[in-house]
Amino acid sequence: MPTSSSSSSSARVSSHSTQEFVPISEVRDGVIVLKDGGLRAILLASSINFALKSEDEQTAFIVQFQNFLNSLDFSCQIFVQSRMLDIRPYIATLEIAYKKQLDDLMRIQIREYIEFIKSFTEAANIMTKNFFVVVPYAPTALSSIGGSSGIRSKLPFGKGAPDAAETNRTFEEKVTQLEQRIGIVQQGLVRCGVRTVQLGTEEAIELFYKLFNPGEEGKPMPVEGFAQQ
Repeated sequence: MPTSSSSSSSARVSSHSTQEFVPISEVRDGVIVLKDGGLRAILLASSINFALKSEDEQTAFIVQFQNFLNSLDFSCQIFVQSRMLDIRPYIATLEIAYKKQLDDLMRIQIREYIEFIKSFTEAANIMTKNFFVVVPYAPTALSSIGGSSGIRSKLPFGKGAPDAAETNRTFEEKVTQLEQRIGIVQQGLVRCGVRTVQLGTEEAIELFYKLFNPGEEGKPMPVEGFAQQ
């Protein structure tokens, strides 16, 4: 019994300490809210096959990308996520087509194709890559304590903690600043030929779940969002 109690206690401590290392407070309307009050937006970016472009096109891209970086007055994070290709949705689609098919010859061909795809992807070890741009916004020292109202709340005669309406208003103001930065990044990348789409709440949570659980599969990123731009 002492061993079991000790193990469960250790598991709780481990779980609690792991959460403390994650600086995220919540994901709200597609915006990542950090514990220090900062905001982050994640953009999923399209890829470009740089090697297939001509020398002039490569030079033009480099110059345009350099201009984009020089135009920023805030930092951005660019990272690449590499994962094994998840063909389960495609296989599921083929399985549905197999069940609906009435022609015996077509059923045989679909079944053989399914087995071929499974064996090919297992042998080839195909990887898929997603490209992300993280756009930050951190409030200034003054706004991080709520501006002048925040200063008053720190004084003995202050009003105390801000109410929910004031908190929401402050959040919306910060989101507005973040959206302006998102627009700057998106416009700059479009000039480079890179399209972007902002992750929503569900997609952002899915991304972080994949990062913290790399061995588990999840939903694919919404690349179809590029077609709507």
